[in-house]
Amino acid sequence: MIDQHISSAYDRDLEAITTLIMKMGGLVEEAILLAAQSLADRDLELAEKVRKADKVIDALELQINEDAARTIALRAPVSKDLRALLTVLRLAASLERIGDYAKNIAKRTSAVVDMPPVSGADVALRRMAREVQAMLKDTLDAYMRYDADLAEDVRQRDQEVDQMYNALFREFLTFMMEDPRNITACMHLHFMAKNIERMGDLTTNMSEQIIYLVTGEMPEEARPKGDKTPFVTDPE
Repeated sequence: MIDQHISSAYDRDLEAITTLIMKMGGLVEEAILLAAQSLADRDLELAEKVRKADKVIDALELQINEDAARTIALRAPVSKDLRALLTVLRLAASLERIGDYAKNIAKRTSAVVDMPPVSGADVALRRMAREVQAMLKDTLDAYMRYDADLAEDVRQRDQEVDQMYNALFREFLTFMMEDPRNITACMHLHFMAKNIERMGDLTTNMSEQIIYLVTGEMPEEARPKGDKTPFVTDPE
């Protein structure tokens, strides 16, 4: 009876933490789309909304960390139960970082708002952001459904995001070489594109954690990478 009681209490704890993860994930999905929209529309109010919402995302990560740590201390989970809690912690960390990248895009919107638009860049960045948001949605669905196949599908799709980034990178180089007056705007837009590409990497990391959660093993094959750019950047 005692073991059964502990198991039931653990299940309730994990369900509550999972609810927080899904709430956090929904906010991060929204931040990705709104950050790209704020750029496309040159909407500083919307950009500020994204920046403020990041505080809520950060607070959720802190709550998830605290609740998971308390559950580990009180329930002493082992095997699959412990793996589930460790996965939650890693997912929350990745979501928090993706939220940071969305905030960075919103911050840079204020820098480019008065600059002449670079032809096609806003549309391309928005399309790239939508792809990452779709990947994140499927990753969260895979987590809820314990679906390793869906998680693997997300893992493979990261290459598409890398290819979008590579194409944008080449376009920005062309614009800058054709007219030096484009350099400042293109550099800001490049950092935005790199932020989105990093979001894709983090989402892919999340999908790999879900595969580990379901199967007990990390994927053996290295995921395909399409980022061929020669610059190593560290967006804010």
